[in-house]
Amino acid sequence: MDLEMQKRAPVYEALERLRRQRVVPFDVPGHKRGRGNPELVRLLGEQCVGIDVNSMKPLDNLCHPVSVILEAENLAADAFGAAHAFFMVGGTTSAVQSMILSACKAGQKLIVPRNVHKSVINALVLCGAIPVYVNPDVEPRIGISLGMELSQVEQAIKENPDAVAVLVNNPTYYGICSDIRNIVRLAHEHGMMVLADEAHGTHFYFNDDLPVSAMAAGADMAAVSMHKSGGSLTQSSLLLLNRGVNEGYVRQIINLTQTTSASYLLISSLDISRRNLALRGSESFAKVMRIAEYARDEINAIGGYYAYSTELCNGTSCVGYDVTKLSVYTRDIGLAGIEVYDLLRDEYDIQIEFGDIGNILAYISIGDRIQDIERLVGALADIKRLYSCDTTGMLSQEYIPPKVVATPQEAFYADKEMLPLEQTGGRICSEFVMCYPPGIPILAPGEIITEDIINYIRYAKEKGCSMQGTEDPAIEHLNVLR
Repeated sequence: MDLEMQKRAPVYEALERLRRQRVVPFDVPGHKRGRGNPELVRLLGEQCVGIDVNSMKPLDNLCHPVSVILEAENLAADAFGAAHAFFMVGGTTSAVQSMILSACKAGQKLIVPRNVHKSVINALVLCGAIPVYVNPDVEPRIGISLGMELSQVEQAIKENPDAVAVLVNNPTYYGICSDIRNIVRLAHEHGMMVLADEAHGTHFYFNDDLPVSAMAAGADMAAVSMHKSGGSLTQSSLLLLNRGVNEGYVRQIINLTQTTSASYLLISSLDISRRNLALRGSESFAKVMRIAEYARDEINAIGGYYAYSTELCNGTSCVGYDVTKLSVYTRDIGLAGIEVYDLLRDEYDIQIEFGDIGNILAYISIGDRIQDIERLVGALADIKRLYSCDTTGMLSQEYIPPKVVATPQEAFYADKEMLPLEQTGGRICSEFVMCYPPGIPILAPGEIITEDIINYIRYAKEKGCSMQGTEDPAIEHLNVLR
């Protein structure tokens, strides 16, 4: 990485030049630097609204960059050790989907862990590729799914030699890392690409004490959420390409779905955040790791909670753990993770990332302070003292391996009927059901609805999980194949 060049921020610099020129706008957006919408200016500020501008020659164009955006993307590629980087303004969802649509055509097979974000399966609905699911093992105590074992991937490749790619979570939402180096080696030996969902792994690129990044492991493409741990604005992301991937074709795929009116607020935030990480990322993430470790020690000292870490590593289904993740198992105090999530927000004014039926995740990043951690720890101690109860009747497993009988695209577009939830047992689901976050489907199109899954959905609703994906907003009915 060229640190001298990394001091540049080409898009930001171009916006600053435009601001000094005091150009009179006869183009979109229609608020005209905020003059037409004073309430928006009061909310966001003159400086922010003033750079919410349209593509123009001095600012380049995200769909076909030739100047400052191209230069900024090249700097991002250098910082992340990639051959090319695309700025994405539709979130990492758009990066994941562009990655899959670039690698897979209709009827081709993709080897994929079933505990993926909904964006992965949505991409399969769009392109008609056929998923070959690897069902990861479940950690027996805390109920979360682990990574793909190398032997599981090897078996999937042996049974599906015509698969075109393997997708790997690096890491999962909870911080679990598969053996991505050896998965890459194995896949490449069989002529398959490796795609990495690195929505939660931006920081892997900037500190050697963290698990290996997808680009360093040799993966062909990686979708990276700069807005999560990288500090850019929400909805901004990167799609990274390694050597040997046709960047022109990938750009064409991106332009099938990405907006032609890209926000310069998002683009410039990627540019500035890349510069920040390149220059200060290593020390920043060392601090994040120290804060997260301190938080784990303090939470585990409370008793009842379990803030887990590298002890989950077993050399097979978990070969690395992201120690910046503050994932905490709550079930032993008699509360579901979502119940602790609600109490933290409603009673203590603390907003964490998510709670599911057994765990919470507090996202620790470059913007956190030790006093905030102490406030969280104090609130968790309070919650245990005031609200803990008996664990009788609580569900213990987060992940239920599905029974797949149709591809996501076939099931999503098939003739269907809507039935009450309790009448859907044994039928084939034609829509998604998930708690969001984390956005891992409980049911995806093409999967058999079982009594265990129905009970899980009822339980998650009862506990207050935010449910989505279904046509019926109340999730009292499901669409099934006729």
